[in-house]
Amino acid sequence: MGEILGLGITHYPPLCYKGNMSRRINMLLADPGLPESLRTPAGWDPKAREQWSTDEGAQHSDQHRNDLIHHFRKARAELDTFKPDFVPFWGDDQYENYHEDCVPPFSVLAYDSVDVHPWRDEPADTKFTVAGHRAAAKHIATSLLKDGIDVAYAYKPLHGEGLGHAFVNSVLYLDMDRKGFPYPVVPFTVNAYGRYLVAAHGRPQTPSEAAKTVATTELDPPGPQPWRCFQVGGAIARAVRESPWRVALIASSSWSHSFLVAKNSLMFPDVPSDKRYYEALKNGDWGTWKNTTIEEAEDRGHHELLNWFCLAGAMAELGRKPDEAVFLESWITNSDKVFAIFRP
Repeated sequence: MGEILGLGITHYPPLCYKGNMSRRINMLLADPGLPESLRTPAGWDPKAREQWSTDEGAQHSDQHRNDLIHHFRKARAELDTFKPDFVPFWGDDQYENYHEDCVPPFSVLAYDSVDVHPWRDEPADTKFTVAGHRAAAKHIATSLLKDGIDVAYAYKPLHGEGLGHAFVNSVLYLDMDRKGFPYPVVPFTVNAYGRYLVAAHGRPQTPSEAAKTVATTELDPPGPQPWRCFQVGGAIARAVRESPWRVALIASSSWSHSFLVAKNSLMFPDVPSDKRYYEALKNGDWGTWKNTTIEEAEDRGHHELLNWFCLAGAMAELGRKPDEAVFLESWITNSDKVFAIFRP
C-alpha cells in the first residue's frame, strides 16, 4: 500500500519579482472601466485600506512575501522528511501547453524529464532539469480510465517547451534556497480558466479589457465542475494508495483571484468566500467543497481553486483533514493564499 502526504501551496507569479507585489492596484486605478466608488481607498473594505496604508501597500507586500517564503520552506521540509518517490502537482494550464487545437479538462503529463527556465532574479540563460516519472504517470492515467474518468495524457509538450508556470513556479518555490529538487514530478493539468482560456489567452485583465473581451469575443466552454475535480482527486488518491510508492499529492494555486471576481470589479478577491472554504478545509467539511458548481466557483473567482478541489477530494478519500493550515489574507496583491499540510 502506498503512503501519501498531502500539501497545498501557491504558484503566485509576483513572488518571482522584486518590489511591491500590489502594483496591480495602481494599474486598476488608472483604468477607465473602474467604478468611481473604488477610485479612492474610502470606497474599499477597511482591511484593504489598512493593507494599502500610506505607502501603496509596500509594507504589506514585504510581509506577505516573507510569509510566503516561510511557508514554502515549511512545505519543503515536509517533503524532505517524507521523501516521496514522486510528486503529482495539480496545476492550471493558462494558455501555455494547450491552445485552440486542444483543451482537455484534465491531463497527465507523462514526461521523462523537462528543462525549465525560471523567471526569478537569475541569469536569463539559467536552466533546470525537472525529472518526471513516466511509469507513475501512466499508472495514474490507467487507474483513472479504469475508474471511468476519461483523462488525457501526453508524453511530450504540445506548445512551447518545458512546463507551464503553475508547475515551474511550484517546483522553484519549493526549492527556495536552490539546493535542488530531487523528486520526480507528474504534472496534472486542470482547465481552470475555462470560458476565458482562449478568449483572454489566460491573461489577467482590467475592467476595460474584460468588457472588450466579453463584447467582441465568443467565450469558451467552462472548465470542469468542481465536484468532478473532487472526484478526480479521490480517484487519484485511490490509485496511489494501491501502489507501492510514497507519493506527495500537491495542489498549487492562490485562492480567489481579483481579476476574475466580476462582482468586485476585478479589483479585490472574494475574501469572505475564501474564508468560508478555508474553514471547511480546516474542519474536514468536505461537503462544502464537493457540492460546489462551476457557476458558483466562477462567481467567486475560484477558477484556480479547481486545483485544490482535486486535493480536497483526495484528502476526503483518505479520511483526512489538515494537520497544519494557514490563511494569508491579502486584499491588494490579487489573491489570498493558503498553505496546508496533510501528514500520513
